[in-house]
Amino acid sequence: MKSSIFVPSHITGFFEILDHRDPLKKGSRGAGMVLDNGITTNIKITEDKGTVNIKINDNPRSKLASISMKTVELIKNRFNLDDKKIRIDHQFKIPIGTGFGVSAACALGTSIGLVKALDLPLTYQGAGAIAHLAEIEMKSGLGDVIAEMTGGVVIRTHEGSPGWGRTDKIIQNSLKRNNQELFIISKTLGEIQTSHIIEDPIWKKKINQTGKNLLKKLLETPNIETFIKLSKKFAEETLLMNSELKEVVDIMEEETIGASMAMLGNTAFAISETPDSSVEGVIISKIDDRGCRLI
Repeated sequence: MKSSIFVPSHITGFFEILDHRDPLKKGSRGAGMVLDNGITTNIKITEDKGTVNIKINDNPRSKLASISMKTVELIKNRFNLDDKKIRIDHQFKIPIGTGFGVSAACALGTSIGLVKALDLPLTYQGAGAIAHLAEIEMKSGLGDVIAEMTGGVVIRTHEGSPGWGRTDKIIQNSLKRNNQELFIISKTLGEIQTSHIIEDPIWKKKINQTGKNLLKKLLETPNIETFIKLSKKFAEETLLMNSELKEVVDIMEEETIGASMAMLGNTAFAISETPDSSVEGVIISKIDDRGCRLI
């Protein structure tokens, strides 16, 4: 019993946190970009004692394995997998903890992969809901799961898990110049612990005061220029962007259509007509419009 899944990464430009007692209804509204740099998850299941082995880029001790283990636990709570040996292997090149939605991608790859390999009675959205629950319980994200399932430049119009939350997209034609796809250039300066921000009442207040009206503005003018402009406004007014990162964002902004900070990570990203940048050590991506899928 095997399965392979590709889940694209996701950068959030701006957001608003919406709490709820039901974790399926807790999440965020906002907007972000799904990128073709992502996570490939390979799952192999054999008949054996119920052991779970997880590797992240061949490392069995990665801290990121906890989100995949939480996803497995949630599935085990619904289905009897005690006689199964589960091996999960995540492979990717994007950095962890820097605003690319890696934890959500690992949770999604695990959930959808187990459903496929074991032929469990869950739909695509049902598997996504489990990944969302894992993110909420681990305090590692609020909206990456549903965005990575949607693909494109995603507008999260209603908070919550797949099946409860709602999304929209910026139409693909506005994401091109001269019939050529745009490039997403990103530069990471380090990690930000997501839970320290989304669980802190002071940060939550700043985020929600700033992000509350931005979604309406993007829906009024749904194009790539509006998205990046509002993202920059959010990064500056929340004070989430530090001075070192702002220097990188300012350089990228001069060379591209626009630039901002990836939420939540110490990462600058820019939308560009070319893959060229004077900033060293950048990651070059394109927009992935398909979302996560079996491969």
